[in-house]
Amino acid sequence: MDALTQLQSIMSRAQLLSVADSTKAKIALWSGAVRSGKTFISLFAFLFAILKAPRTGNIIIVGRTLDTINGNIFSLLTNPEIFGALTKYIKYTPGAKSAVILGRVVHLYGANDASSEAKIRGLTVCLAYVDEATILPESFWKMLVTRLSVDGARMLATTNPGSKNHWLRKEWILKAREKNLIHFAFTMNDNPSLSEQFKTEMRASFTGVFYQRFIEGKWTNAAGAVYSMWDERRHLVKHADLPPIARTLAIGMDYGTTNTTVALLLGLTDEPQPRLVLVDEWHYTSAEHHGETIPDVELSRRFREWLKSKHGPEGAYVPYPEFIFLDPSAASMRAQLHADQITSWAADNAVLDGIADVANLLAQGKLIVSDRCELFLAEVTEYEWDEKASDEGRDEVVKRDDHAMDAARYAIRSTIAQWQHEVYALAA
Repeated sequence: MDALTQLQSIMSRAQLLSVADSTKAKIALWSGAVRSGKTFISLFAFLFAILKAPRTGNIIIVGRTLDTINGNIFSLLTNPEIFGALTKYIKYTPGAKSAVILGRVVHLYGANDASSEAKIRGLTVCLAYVDEATILPESFWKMLVTRLSVDGARMLATTNPGSKNHWLRKEWILKAREKNLIHFAFTMNDNPSLSEQFKTEMRASFTGVFYQRFIEGKWTNAAGAVYSMWDERRHLVKHADLPPIARTLAIGMDYGTTNTTVALLLGLTDEPQPRLVLVDEWHYTSAEHHGETIPDVELSRRFREWLKSKHGPEGAYVPYPEFIFLDPSAASMRAQLHADQITSWAADNAVLDGIADVANLLAQGKLIVSDRCELFLAEVTEYEWDEKASDEGRDEVVKRDDHAMDAARYAIRSTIAQWQHEVYALAA
């Protein structure tokens, strides 16, 4: 079976038509549910576009970071099970800033903040591929469109849906004809490679706004409680009744000087179907100490004493944590812990991804919380989406009493590679 026949055998009619129709506009955008095949089919269209791209100008791929470009794009393009013999014509080294695809040099750009537009200012682009378009700064998108200045220049892009008021929907999708854009919206039913069992599992994996966007493929505003699925009867466990802990995956710490510093201990249960568990909590807040703030050296000392009590020779009940993840902005605290012989790492601070992880785990009953996590329990029912930000097309939470929420997100998101296979393995 040649590469084209192999690809056609796993494409739906809607996917095939999108490849053909994508050439009818300067900008082609694929959006929709997770695992709907939008990235796969858009990359197939991108390979065709490379063959026909003008010889004047640059071909570029844009993503949030070089790492996400590797994980989202090249992990597919270089997989023979997906692109067959075409992978022989793709030369790429993870982390590199360029690749060779079908004989053309392709430059890679990360665009994770507003200053990123400077990277392409003055560049002439004949073909661009954009991954996770809603995450890119609007200023970068606008700059990129101005760079498509040669005859026949095109842009292909993919995204999961965002807020109804997101700039990509309001200014581009709703004005598609005016902006010379064609939009394709997919759900999992448009991907013939998915089994009904898998689709059922995926539908059970999301809730609330994440279900509407990632399963139904809708552009919808985030509103109300972030963790509306929280249920004490389902998620709260007395510390004395916790199941055995197989591994202590991490501590997630949110650091504050005048604000609260909180650390949450994340474990993996020793059960036939393992769950994540927030085992214990340590925090320091000046409000509980007559307004007294303490320096990093004292915060570190108190944290280390608490940590020692969890795994030390006396009263030990959990293994030592495999990782300690701190708020990425907590450079001074990381330095202090290092001076005190405690190794720590900057946490993965992809806020929406982390919130989705926690929400999905709660929705499936795969995250339980000990009653020792007092600050977490005080915050989880009050954690809310920011309605003003939503009206402006941004997904943000109200920045109030969210320290334990951040600490939990750091621990869970930063260790996803360590737990997701075990936690979800027996979900079928």
